[in-house]
Amino acid sequence: MYSKTTGHIHVQVEPAYLDEKSAPADNHYVWAYTILIENRGVAEVQLRSRYWHITDARGKVQEVRGEGVIGEQPTLRAGETFRYTSGVVLNTPSGIMTGHYTFENAQSGGHFDVAVPAFSLDCPYQVMRQH
Repeated sequence: MYSKTTGHIHVQVEPAYLDEKSAPADNHYVWAYTILIENRGVAEVQLRSRYWHITDARGKVQEVRGEGVIGEQPTLRAGETFRYTSGVVLNTPSGIMTGHYTFENAQSGGHFDVAVPAFSLDCPYQVMRQH
């Protein structure tokens, strides 16, 4: 499990390799990741957009930008949480993801970014070599 707090917003990530959806012989590796976002502040906030920076084991980078998450732009009052699960596909048996969410403060209308901790995507069957 990976976690990071930016300001009053706490983000926790738990990735899971999906063996049943992956096909290593075809260089097709699939992970789900579950994210819990918690508003530890006093102001109501709304998640407006997301940015992902995904790097596979060969160093190939994918960048993903979009509105909200899983088709939603959740509003979180003080003390509330929002949990969702999404997924990612790589052509290599490992990689890393990081990114951020952009939130809007309901009172001030101001926008601010909340970091998502970098998290590792690892196939449990990958042979690890030490140099």
